[in-house]
Order: sequence, then C-alpha cells, then structure tokens
Amino acid sequence: MSAPRLWVRWLLLLLGGLVLWMAYRHWDLGQWLTLDQLKASRDTLASLYTNHPLQTALAFFGVYVLAAALSFPGASILTLAAGAMFGWALGLLLVSFASSVGALLAFWVSRYLLRDFFQQRFGKLLRPINDGLAKDGTFYLLTLRLVPVFPFWLINLLMGLTTLGARKFYIVSQVGMLAGTAVYVNAGTQLAAIESTSDVLSPGLLGSLALLGVFPLLAKFVVGALQRRKLYARWERPKRFDRNLVVIGAGAGGLVSAYIAAAVKAKVTLIEGHKMGGDCLNYGCVPSKALIRSAKAIKQLRKAQTFGLRDAQGTVDFAAVMQRVHSVIREVEPHDSVERYTGLGVQVLQGHARITSPWTVEMTLADGGTQTLSTRNIVIAAGASPFVPPIPGLKEAGFLTSDTVWNLTELPRRLVVLGGGPIGSELAQSFARLGSEVTQVEMAPRIMVREDPEVSELVAASLRADGVNILTGHQAVRVEMANGEKRLIVQHGGEELAVPFDELLCAVGRSPRVSGYGLEELGISLTPRKTIETNDYLQTLYPNIYAVGDVAGPFQFTHTAAHQAWYAAVNALFGRFKRFKADYSVIPWATFTDPEVARVGLSETEAKDKGIAFEVTKYGIDDLDRAIADGTAHGFVKVLTVPGKDKILGVTIVGEHAGDLLAEYVLAMKHGLGLNKILGTIHTYPTLSEANKYAAGEWKRAHVPQRVLGWLERFHAWERA
Repeated sequence: MSAPRLWVRWLLLLLGGLVLWMAYRHWDLGQWLTLDQLKASRDTLASLYTNHPLQTALAFFGVYVLAAALSFPGASILTLAAGAMFGWALGLLLVSFASSVGALLAFWVSRYLLRDFFQQRFGKLLRPINDGLAKDGTFYLLTLRLVPVFPFWLINLLMGLTTLGARKFYIVSQVGMLAGTAVYVNAGTQLAAIESTSDVLSPGLLGSLALLGVFPLLAKFVVGALQRRKLYARWERPKRFDRNLVVIGAGAGGLVSAYIAAAVKAKVTLIEGHKMGGDCLNYGCVPSKALIRSAKAIKQLRKAQTFGLRDAQGTVDFAAVMQRVHSVIREVEPHDSVERYTGLGVQVLQGHARITSPWTVEMTLADGGTQTLSTRNIVIAAGASPFVPPIPGLKEAGFLTSDTVWNLTELPRRLVVLGGGPIGSELAQSFARLGSEVTQVEMAPRIMVREDPEVSELVAASLRADGVNILTGHQAVRVEMANGEKRLIVQHGGEELAVPFDELLCAVGRSPRVSGYGLEELGISLTPRKTIETNDYLQTLYPNIYAVGDVAGPFQFTHTAAHQAWYAAVNALFGRFKRFKADYSVIPWATFTDPEVARVGLSETEAKDKGIAFEVTKYGIDDLDRAIADGTAHGFVKVLTVPGKDKILGVTIVGEHAGDLLAEYVLAMKHGLGLNKILGTIHTYPTLSEANKYAAGEWKRAHVPQRVLGWLERFHAWERA
C-alpha cells in the first residue's frame, strides 16, 4: 500500500493540531500542568492512589504517554507529580517507560507526516545531520537526552525528520532520559513531604531542588568525560609531557600561537618545514606589495605631466624590480626569524612534522634523523598552497603560481593570468604597468565576484586603462603548442579563442595543506571546503588539537590567522578554566589594486541575498579636497546601516588607501559605535580620512527630522518678527 499523498498528510496534521488545540482550550488543560496546581492537588492525588493503586498508576501512565506523544507542555510537572503520588521507585518506573513510549509515538508521527517533505525540501541542509547520526547517532542523541539543551518534545519531532532508526531512538531515549527523570521524580517526592512552611527549608527538599539546577552541568560533564574516553581509547597517553604546546607551521597563525605561549611562560616548540614567516612573508603579502609599489611608481612617472612635471622619464628594469622585492623580504625577515623567536623563549625546530597520536609529534630533521615530542596540546597552522586547475597541457607547457612568480628575472612579454580574484587582479595590473601584455581570464561574469558589481566595474575599468585585456565569462579548456608558440584555448558562448602567451600565471585560489602530517591516521575530518573541521573554540576532533589560519578557514587572510591564533593558544593552555569562542563578527579585508578595495561586514549584494533589511549611504571620494589635490579623486565610501538607525552593518571603500581608511569602521563595528559617533569625531583636514566623516554626514542629512526643521524655520521667522 503506497504512502498517502503529501496533501493528505498535511490535512491530517492540520486537523489533528486543531482538535488538540480546541481540547486544550475547552478543558483548560494548562491549569493542571502548573506547580501551584500540583501542590493544591497533592492530597487528592495521594488519596486517589491509596484507594485505587493499580487504576491510578495505569491512568497516569496513559496520560503521560499521551502528553508526550502529542508534545504537550508540562512534562516536568507530570514527572514531579509521579514522585508526589507514587514515591521514587514506582514513579521512576512509570515515567521512564511512559516518556520513552510517548517519545517514540511522537517520533513516528513526525516521520510519517513530515519527514519526506522536509528531506525533499531541505535535504542539503539536513545532510550533515543525517551523516552525523549515521556515523555516531547513539552518542549524539544520548547527549541531547542527558543535557537538555532543547526541550524533549522538540527532540522527538526533529529526530523523526532524520534517518535515525526507531529502535535505536527508543533504546537511547530510555537510557538517556533515565538520569534526568530520576532527579525530577526525587524532587516530586520532596514536594509531597511539605506539610508546613518550615518544611520548605528541609535539607531533603533543598538538596533535591539544588540537584535539579546542578544536574544539567553534571550531565554535561559526564557526557564530555565519556566522549573523551571513547575518543582517546586507542591512544596511549604519555605519563608526562615534554611540552605544553607544539605548533606546526611558522606562518602568521603559528608564529602568534607560539608567541602567546612563550609570553605566558609555557614550554612551546614551533616546527617549520620550509621558511619562517610562511606564505605571507615569502610568497604573498610582502613580495606582492613590494611589486605593486614599483608598478605604481612607474605609473606615477608616466602621468607626471598632470602634476606640472616636464620630461619625467622612467624605464623599467625588471631584474632590479625583483631584486628590490627580495630585499624587502630580507628586511622583514628578522621579524619572523628563528633568532627572534628563540629569544622570546620559543624552541624553533626546522623539519617535517607528523602527528603520531593526540599527544605526540614526530619530526624528521634536515639531516634525516627523527625526534619525537610529547605535548599536552597541538596547534596546526600548516597554511595553504596555490591551487593549479587540471587543464590539459598546462603541466607540459609550464606555469607560474603566486609562489613561483617571484623567481622571474625577465619581464614576460605576454602574460596570461588565470583568475579574477584579488591575487589575480593585483598581479595582472602590476605586470601590465611594468610593461607586459597581460590577458586576464576569469570564468565568472566579472572579476572580484565577492564584491558588489559597481566595485568590480571600477576595478575592471582601471585594469583596462592600464592595458589589461580582461576576458570574463571565459573558461580555460586546454593549453597547446602551435608553431613553437604557447596558446591558452578558452571557451566563451560555445566558441573557442586562442590566447598566445610566454608565461601563464595560475591565480585561482589556494588549497589548505591538509595531507602529509598525520590527519588521516588520526581520523581528523575535513569540511566540504577541504579545511580542517573545527568547533567554535578551534578544536578539531581531538579537543587538545587545534587548527588556525588557511588550513582551518573560513578566511584566508594573514590577520585572520593571527586573530585565530590568540583563541587557539589561550584555549589550549587555559581551556580547563575558561574557553573563548573565536569571533568572526568583524573581519576586514582589502585588495591592493589601484583603486584599492576594502570591506568589512556585509556588502550590498550579500545583504540582499540574505534578506537582511538595510539602508545604503554613499559618499563619492571625487568630492574630497585631499583626493582632488592628490589626483586620486575617484572611488567611494558605501555604508550599510540598519533602517532608521546609525548601526553599521557593513562598509565598502574603493579608492586610494582604502585599506587604511577602513580601520575606523572596523573599530566602530567591533565596539558598537554608530555613524553619529564617527560624525562627532574630529578628523584632520585635509586628509583622506575625512571621507569617513562625510559619509556619516550623508547619512545624517538623510535622517534629519523634517517636521522638526519646519518648526525651527517658523521659530526663526517669529524671532525675526
């Protein structure tokens, strides 16, 4: 017999709910499910059980099953009533089985009427829950039963929507609810003993009531202990530890983690397999900004006549440009050096690290030897590496990445940049300004897709003005050789186009480094984005192993890695006393094209996609005195606020030094300051930072109370008369 159609199920649910609601209102059932009513009816209930013990017990059992099955509120009152009427032993027996049977009935109702609809409609959202239940459903449900974060009736209904088996649901519910039921029934027996006001202060009653409050904390502790015991069961715990903390990776996240640990006098070892400073110092932030500065300098020379400078000339010596890039890296290196961190109290070891147990890290040294360290905690800060798309012929033709482009000593005559994100856009513009013929290929409809369309348009217009040929909506399909010439074949609208090149730069994103150092053997899982899965405290599957930075996500920024490192280090060293959830509420970032793009919080596009109400205030930097004087009068400040209020939801700045200008808004959002506070702050004249004040002024003008202005106009007219 086939299942009834969806509309029949919804009709049954609607009719059943209507009948229950009418019955609930007609007989005013809510009045019987209060503590005051229980106390008032105590003698009557006790007498009823004394005169008709079997009938009363069966009737109570049936009422409890029905209340649980129909998800009526007041289960805790019924449980207290069981203790008051039947005593602890019989009351516990009745409630334990009645609650589990009722929960199973509610589970079946939810599964029969609602599961198919919710699985079809919200299958993607429910998939992680289904996967988690399939993997460890027993412990998951047991935790919910022991630690009542959600009401039991809600758990019954929600579990019915999942793929959890009914038999497992009943058994786990029977076991999981037993401890809480025992506490409540015991409290009911104490309520039954109240004969006078003095009984309220009896040790038994006070102890039972205290147990009601303490039980969730005790249950949570027990669940945590059981979970840790199960998790670490196959590993041998060292009798003592060599280190308080071992950090794998000496990029931003690893350096800050080690620094904090050393600052609080913990014994910490930092392991780096390649270069201190990680990607940011050696391949990312530092060298790219040095290259951008050289490219900007030649751009300024070419337009020197607009500043009244005649015969200004400049010839690009690319080898010298790259020498300067490497000299900048060398100048910054001491900040992240072995010597500096050794001086701070960090033991720095260079070699390949592999986690061999939750408490041990085996290290392969440069000379081939090995060393095993035991540690209470581990922080993984392994970073990310450039992603190379699987394009046929790419490997044979050769390619550059954001890691290897710094090895160039000759300027490519023709350069293809794959990728229209921040890295691709920054490098495409820089190489074009230095003299390369640059073609930028992006599969999406526009470059800088994470920003609003108007931002993308401004940046794209600037890149084109510098000579970049931007091919958006073009997919790279293969690389081939023709007459000794390398060509990238791209596809657009079903047609193929050949783009000749001398060098091809892959800038399509970075992949977290999640293999080669023991995650697989430990069973530490990854997210769909291939980052290490962590909780709000940055803990992995094992509570003493943390992950930060690019390898953990959700952002691939140096400053976010450093931000996470504080939480990981503090939680690792002091988490037994106090833990802190990583805070991503105010994360800024910037793209250092010309014009720069900086953002914090929501963009207009994101707010629309998420259905968040907002107002937009926009100030054009072309109107700013300092920008006009500097010849950088382009771009804007766009602020999203709560409708009718000055609370900031997000800010996008496009223009000269946008990344620096953003800091004021980051501070404001972090500490709950609105646009009125920014408007009331004195900004030095003439500076670019005045753009922030003027944006706040635009918001203020748009929210001036017109009625009040009308009254003021009449007041001033009266004074003149």
